[in-house]
Amino acid sequence: MRVLVLGGDGYLGWPTALHLSQCGHQVAVADNFARRQYDFELGVESLVPIETLQTRVETWRDLTGESMDVYVGDLTDADFTYRMLREFRPEAVVHFAEQRAAPYSMIDRKHAVYTQVNNVVGTMNLLYAIGEIDPDIHLVKLGTMGEYGTPEIDIEEGWLEVEHKGRRDRVLYPKRPGSFYHLSKVHDSHNMEFTCRIWGLRATDLNQGVVYGQATPETMLDDRLATRFDYDAVFGTVLNRFVIQAVLGHPLTVYGTGGQRRGIIDIRDTVRCVQLACENPADRGEFRVFNQMTEAKSVQEMAETVERCFPGDVRIDHLDNPRVEREEHYYNVVHTRLLDLGLSPHLLSDTLITSLFDVAKRYAGRVKDEALRPKVNWREQSGPVQET
Repeated sequence: MRVLVLGGDGYLGWPTALHLSQCGHQVAVADNFARRQYDFELGVESLVPIETLQTRVETWRDLTGESMDVYVGDLTDADFTYRMLREFRPEAVVHFAEQRAAPYSMIDRKHAVYTQVNNVVGTMNLLYAIGEIDPDIHLVKLGTMGEYGTPEIDIEEGWLEVEHKGRRDRVLYPKRPGSFYHLSKVHDSHNMEFTCRIWGLRATDLNQGVVYGQATPETMLDDRLATRFDYDAVFGTVLNRFVIQAVLGHPLTVYGTGGQRRGIIDIRDTVRCVQLACENPADRGEFRVFNQMTEAKSVQEMAETVERCFPGDVRIDHLDNPRVEREEHYYNVVHTRLLDLGLSPHLLSDTLITSLFDVAKRYAGRVKDEALRPKVNWREQSGPVQET
């Protein structure tokens, strides 16, 4: 299968491209390198050093004999998007090419507008390009569990059967996102469903939980194939951040009570989920949603797991929550469709945590301590970006 991975230089996009290539698919990657620019803006860099995309692709070819086409450009540029699809002629497009951090989207007006324009316009250009060039292309797009919020009912996989005044219907599950980033993903979901229903496109929306981990079997073949490991309070996912704090001897910073529950998933399962979605495409006219998570834990439970597993003293600190969110809530998520397709989950375990400690210890000297503390407050309309 010919698969185009958008955002192929990123934390998840790069290991996904490697995994799909290893599975025998012909892969191309595209990126505008905006994620690397965010590092310059925020004065932080990946804990694990990462090579240029060109070096990564050349290393993969030298090790495996498998080549990848590379496209450099921006999805908000419609001409680039159309040209890329016409040249590569993908059967599936895996879409990771969006600004992915909730805190980044909440810094101020400029960052909120950028996030929405980048994410929503880029996806709209892509949907139009698919519709005009080849409606049979299967769009596999990374969404987020954060679209749903924390409703008082079970979270179904994208759709909800409702009964109202004696009549029944099937509707998209109601969304209550918690940031301008999450809201951009909601817009994407509605635009995708609309184009499937009106134009007969085919799309899979992967509503993913919080990802942890840094290595996949493919990235472990050579240090030059390593993907990012973000630890800072803007882009670092919570479990990865806790691991860094434990290694450095810093307290684990839990926001509020820590009762917020999150769907979580190992990075190895992320790449496998994308593979399963590509190899089992949606039908023409079908918009389907997979809740891409393997288990749910509270933030406090994640901190306690790190505390228990770390071979040293660890303290947990509770900070005033900079986010506006319910800190104790019901959270029960249906996530069976990927399991039905063959996913065998890697659940959070002491062994996995220990492997993350090893990565953090190896590169601990690259950590900027000040980047670990939250500086973005949801209640303010403007706030300072971390200085270099």
